[in-house]
Order: sequence, then structure tokens, then C-alpha cells
Amino acid sequence: MKYLSLLACLFFVYSCTSQTAPNVVEGAPENIKSYGEVITEDGLMSSTDLQTALASADSVPCTFSGTIKETCSKKGCWMTMDAGMSDDMRVTFKDYGFFVPVEGQAGKRAVVKGYAYKSVTEVDMLQHYAEDAGKSAEEIAAITEPEVAISFKADGVLIED
Repeated sequence: MKYLSLLACLFFVYSCTSQTAPNVVEGAPENIKSYGEVITEDGLMSSTDLQTALASADSVPCTFSGTIKETCSKKGCWMTMDAGMSDDMRVTFKDYGFFVPVEGQAGKRAVVKGYAYKSVTEVDMLQHYAEDAGKSAEEIAAITEPEVAISFKADGVLIED
């Protein structure tokens, strides 16, 4: 039983630390960190092209870039990006399978590959995101309307230091 408990503890520590560790990508520039699926910047879609594509579809597979505004301060399980549109884009990660660093990412350029989609985020989830971001109780309580936005589910992320 001791060994089973030890094995469970080791797996927990490994899973918590490995999900935010960047991929080792041979030949990649040292200032680029890769998370999730290893991706490239090939085929970047502009914000104008993305908005045009989403006018006639609910989701669009694409590679997209922008500037990180914030990341989840608890786990790194989401980030928001200034994507050159009227609102910031919320990025989550495929199957909750990887995370990005929780600190020091704001202002960095990121490339995401996966799919963009139209989303409605309900008030309780918006309040949860605000809590994760360390917002005050007053700021959280001020969230009273759902948010309609373009969101992104990423298979892989590149972050430029």
C-alpha cells in the first residue's frame, strides 16, 4: 500500500509540473517556448480574415497570433489575447491537456493553432475567470451579463520571450 501511495504522489507531482513545462523542440529559437502540440507559424490568419470566416461559420480551424493580455493566475489553464479585434480573445487548451506559465506572460507575442469559434460565456463562468485572474470581490460582483465573443481552443501554443 505504501508503494501505491508513493506512486500516486509521484504521478501527481509529475502531472502538475509537466503540463506547464515547454516542449523541447530541436532547432527552435531559444526565445520561443512551445506548449501542447508542437506547432509552427505557417499559415497565420489575419484578424480580418478570421472575422470574415466566422461570419458564415460557427468555427474555423486556423493558426493565429496576438499579444497575451493575461493568463490564469492559478494554473495557466487559459489566457486572453489582444487579437486585433474589438474584444480580447479567450484561449483555452485542448482537453485541458497543457497549460502556460501563470506569471510573466502579459505583453508577449503568442501563436495559437486550433480553432476559433463563436462563444457565449455565462455570468458564473465569467465570474470564475475573474476570480482566477485575482480580481476583487467588487469587480467579480459587477459581472452581470453573459459575454458573446470569439474564443479559441488551442492544440498548441508558441510564446515568444
